[in-house]
Parts: sequence; C-alpha cells; structure tokens
Amino acid sequence: MFEPVFHEIHRDTSCSARTGILALPHGDVQTPAFMPVGTNATVKAVEPKDIAEMGFSIILANTYHLFLRPGPDIIAKAGGLHGFSGWGKNFLTDSGGFQVFSLSQFRKILEEGVHFRSHIDGSSHVLTPENVVDVQTAFNSDIQMALDICAPWGETEKKAYRAAMLTYDWAKRAKNQWLMQRDHGYQGYLFGIVQGNFYKELRKMSAEHIISLDFPGIAIGGLSIGEPKDAYIEYLEYTAALLPSEKPHYLMGIGTPDYIIEAVRNGIDIFDCVYPTRTARNGLLFTSKGQITIKKVMYREDFLPIDPECTCHVCRTYSRAYLHHLFRNNEILYSMLASQHNLHFMAHFVSDIRHAIEEDKFDSFARDFLGAYEQGPG
Repeated sequence: MFEPVFHEIHRDTSCSARTGILALPHGDVQTPAFMPVGTNATVKAVEPKDIAEMGFSIILANTYHLFLRPGPDIIAKAGGLHGFSGWGKNFLTDSGGFQVFSLSQFRKILEEGVHFRSHIDGSSHVLTPENVVDVQTAFNSDIQMALDICAPWGETEKKAYRAAMLTYDWAKRAKNQWLMQRDHGYQGYLFGIVQGNFYKELRKMSAEHIISLDFPGIAIGGLSIGEPKDAYIEYLEYTAALLPSEKPHYLMGIGTPDYIIEAVRNGIDIFDCVYPTRTARNGLLFTSKGQITIKKVMYREDFLPIDPECTCHVCRTYSRAYLHHLFRNNEILYSMLASQHNLHFMAHFVSDIRHAIEEDKFDSFARDFLGAYEQGPG
C-alpha cells in the first residue's frame, strides 16, 4: 500500500535506544529527532534558514491555529505550508485536538467529532476525523496526526475509557479519509495516537487498537500533561514496550533533556515541545551544566558566553551581560538570540545522542550528561 516510512539503523546494546531514518516527502530525517514547534507555521523569533542551518529537518505546526487563521484554503493556494512559510523541509502537523480539548469551556465532544468556539472571535466550528485529515492534506503535511482525545491527568477510568474508544473510532475514520487522499495524489503520512491515560489496561487496549489499523507511524499521547515524573517514566516504559519496532515512535509534547533521555531510552524516535523557545523568550537559557535565568542581577557584569562549551553564533558573539541587558530592556533581539541558542543546544544534544547510540554508549552518555546538567551552572 505504501513504502515503510521508517528504517532502523542501529539499536544500542544496553536498552531500546535506536537510530534510524524517517523517509519523508521533503527529505530524510535522522532519528532520534527533536522537532521545534512552529505553532503558526513559524518557530517564533527564528528564520527558517537558521532552523535548517542548525540541522533540523522537521518542525511541527499547529492545525487548530492554522485552521482558524489564515485557514486551509489560503495555505493550499500558497503551495501548502512549505510554500506559505518558506520552510523547504518537513512539517508534522498535530490534529488540533489537544488545543480544542484544553479549551473545555468552548467545546463539546460528540461521536461525530468536536464542536467548539474559536478563542479568537467566538465563531463556531466542528472538527471531525475526516475534515482534520482534509485540512492537513491542504497543508501538504509530511506527517499528519489523527484526531484524538487527550484525557487529563487525574481523569476517572470511566472517562478515560470513553476517550480511548472514541480515539480508536476516530482513528479508523481518519485512516479511511487519508487513504482516499492518497488515492488523489497526497504523499504525506498519517500517524495514529495511543491514549489510555494512566490506566495500564486502557493503555494496552488503546495500543492494540491503534496497532491493528497499521498506520505508517504511532504516537504516544497523554503523557507529560502534569503527572509526576515517576508516573511519566512508568507509563512511558509500559506504553513504548507495546509498540511494534518496525514503526516510528513519536512521543508528543516533551522538550527537557531529562524527559528526552528517558524517551530515547525507551525507543522513541521523534518528540516535540515549545519548551526550548518559550523558556528562551522568558529568560531561561540552556547550558551544558543546567539552565540559567538571564534576568538575574548576577549576570549584569558577567562577560562570559551563555555556555562556554557551546559553539553557536550567539555564544561565539555575545556575553551573558549583553543578553541580560537586552532582556531587561525588552529588546526584540533578545528573543531572537535566546531562541537561536536554545534550539542550537537541542540540535547538538540530539546529535550527541545519535552518536552515543551508534557507539553503544547511550547509558554512559546519559549518565554523564545528566550528571553535569543537573549539577547546575554554579
């Protein structure tokens, strides 16, 4: 029906960490891979050419926001997200479901789909498994996600069961619609999403359901949504072990080094989060010895780079004192430089992970990295 989208290259001898290639319409993606988030088809404060130069080959855009503004028709007329944004590499688009479900006062979940009111102007809309596929097809997404229901942390088992069953029903409908779009020339891939909240039997049931539909790739949803870290690790390990190894594994919404290391350890191939860029704009910068809060007065006369071990343009050119000055004066340049640095850090981090896996040294890399990162910058 379609060529496999994922090819495993090497698996670490000590765990499930692996390297591989995602073969996508706009170029191959080396995995494990972090996807910067470009909610509105732009990674905030960073140009597409700079994202590419850092080594990223896939970014995430948000279906909910782009569906509302500017709308799929305009994006389709521009040549899809690639022509519209100037990003010539791959796009993964989420289904928009998470944003809709987080706006609980604005939506109603039915078997048909989700009825909701726009947070922009209050206008009424409906997302169904079918029209979500059609919207992402209009975007020409390289990977699109099926509409699902992400049950919140603390949800009852009864409600989590209903969410998982609706996710399965919607996944079947989404796949049928995607296959129809493929028959009409669309080249992108559709991933299904495993839900089940924090109930192992529901996780197992959801995984079996989604696997049975034979999607090109499988995502794990409903983690990193406010649960304690030990619950994240427990349910990540449990769910990831249920997934077929020949498929690419996507863990949605993680972006801190410790969470990424646990994901990779459990065979996750791709992940995304707004954390690196959002925190950058708010004054939190990554270093090899942990994060620093640049607004602190201690950096007012600190003329070292953000991270003396970093090779990015920002660290080679500017000091902590200058970044502190830009932040305190609300200069736009601060957001640009801080975002560039944090993304460079993430690109370098996952590149180091890939090299460690290829040398069967993932465990020692993880131990050494976290030992330095968690000691703090001093």
